Amino acid sequence: MSSEPPRERMLAPSRVLRETPPQTGGGRTREELLDEADAVMERAPQSLRFASRLLDKDNRERASLLYAWARRCDDIAEGRDRPARAGENDSERRSDGVKAIKVLTRRALDGLPTADPAFDGFGLVARERTIGENLVGDVISGFALEAADWVPRTEADLLRYCYHMGGAPAVMLARIMGAARDDGDLLDRACDLGMACELANIARDLSTDDADDRCYIPLEWLAEADLPPGEHLRPEHREKLALLAARIVALMERHEAAALSAVHRLPFRQRWAAIAIARIYGAMGRKVRDAGPAAWSYRTVVTTGEKLRLIAGALIAALGGKGPGADAPVGWTRHEFRPVPGW
Repeated sequence: MSSEPPRERMLAPSRVLRETPPQTGGGRTREELLDEADAVMERAPQSLRFASRLLDKDNRERASLLYAWARRCDDIAEGRDRPARAGENDSERRSDGVKAIKVLTRRALDGLPTADPAFDGFGLVARERTIGENLVGDVISGFALEAADWVPRTEADLLRYCYHMGGAPAVMLARIMGAARDDGDLLDRACDLGMACELANIARDLSTDDADDRCYIPLEWLAEADLPPGEHLRPEHREKLALLAARIVALMERHEAAALSAVHRLPFRQRWAAIAIARIYGAMGRKVRDAGPAAWSYRTVVTTGEKLRLIAGALIAALGGKGPGADAPVGWTRHEFRPVPGW
């Protein structure tokens, strides 16, 4: 009797096994993927929907495909795509979600089908416009921070988070709209725009984030204001909280001005959209600041009428070739916020 261990049996005869062939778009047509992406965009915040409609058709389609992927990644990272398994806690579910995002995105970038139209659509636009893997990794790192219940300790940490969640997606959007990979200044200014929008969101959403046990105010800021972490929304602390929110809005305005310093280099439709989105999110941040301690007693919004007026003003500025803040000084690059490459 042979003493050799039994050979492992294959699950199927070798002649049946085949490598999955590359299929741009996962085998779906571009029209099918766009229909799916457009349906996701219709559920996007009104500000983003308005801005996307200012773009020309090709760039509007690419922006929709990119947004659908980002929205789907967020749902997976937050565990909204499936119920928790028996014995699985929220942290485990979110960690598994980030792993799934990485696997599906890798397949999409490799041109392999994912069985998910959002990822297949991202694979299509990534191949059309040659989006770099490190940039994709920067965006995914933001979802990983969210999944890990990360908290910023310093202002630099806060800005690094805003890079992942707002700046890197904005750079990716600039790339799919034709910005050259080696045009560092233009990509840095796109990053500024995304970071400004994220900072405006953070200032507005302090109360809703607190309800989810999240806080993006740096711990050092809380300590300086003598605010115990987790208690900053208490009524007796609202005056101090308003001052911290004003610091966030000041950061927003710095990046907003830097972003607008480059809009004169964009084609007209992109210039119009960039000025409009900067003005809408800028208005939201300034509303939070101006409301002071009352800012989180209600949800701060820029009304539809206000958005339309801001878009009309952005049109006038875009027709003039450049927007307000075109001479704002800039002196940093997005690489200050980028982690070591690799994901």
